[in-house]
Amino acid sequence: MFSFCAEPDTLDGLAWLSCYLTTGKHMAFYTSFGTVLLLLAITAPLALGFGFFAAAGSRSHIPPLKWLSNIYMAIVRGVPDIAFFLFFVIALDQGFEWMRHQVLCSDWDQPIRQGNDFIVCAAAKLPNNSAPEIIHQIYGFALAVLTFAIVFGAFAGNVLAGAFRAVPHSQIETAEAYGMTKRQTFWRIMVPQMWTYALPGLSNLWMVLIKATPLLFLLGVEDIVYWARELGGTKTARFTDYPHGDWRMYYFFGLLVFYLLFTKVSEAVLSRITRNLSHGQATAAGEKMRKAGAKA
Repeated sequence: MFSFCAEPDTLDGLAWLSCYLTTGKHMAFYTSFGTVLLLLAITAPLALGFGFFAAAGSRSHIPPLKWLSNIYMAIVRGVPDIAFFLFFVIALDQGFEWMRHQVLCSDWDQPIRQGNDFIVCAAAKLPNNSAPEIIHQIYGFALAVLTFAIVFGAFAGNVLAGAFRAVPHSQIETAEAYGMTKRQTFWRIMVPQMWTYALPGLSNLWMVLIKATPLLFLLGVEDIVYWARELGGTKTARFTDYPHGDWRMYYFFGLLVFYLLFTKVSEAVLSRITRNLSHGQATAAGEKMRKAGAKA
């Protein structure tokens, strides 16, 4: 980064530290914070979408759709996150390759399963072995996003299903008395109001999602936990030019501060959203705001 960094052995003090903190590997470490934020930005709405359709499906009058929604929420919620992540990413990857193999390699005469090995033709590999490294990284990140969305979508579905049940039944009866169809009642009465009841649970789920992002490390994505371990360790070969002691404590302390600040900002934003949604609503939060306004 700096011209005086050409000879690391001759540096000491702040000059050495400035060169050390601006190496290419440290730039990758700083970029990995963006990877975590991007994961959250994509996963949160995607998981909310999975959860909404699961919650709506659990209320469906079509038995197969209702069963499928309830089974999805029950299975995912009942399996430990780590076990599901480690299993599902492999299963999803192999599932995609198996489908491509059936289409692209119809003349393949070898079994796909050979003992413990899963072998498909070269054309079916995802991504292709000759693909640039960035393609491999994007593919791995996409699998991680989908896995996170499916897992947290099941939890979101459970929260939203409870929120649907919390909408006062009298309002539904009133809508039906005015001649609204079940579809109109669902979209015009239940959906707008259920968010007030769902937000506390969704807020907690958002915090859990933030704390779950280090699981990217288990999925092979070079996230902030991966780089903190690599850069802070003493036995890594990544920094032969900048040897140092065991600094993992400092790196992980930095991650602790990052997560604490991020959750604090999230709490402030979610509290503001809760106040806006609760205004005028027949909920405990809405009643509290009404009484406070009356006293003022």
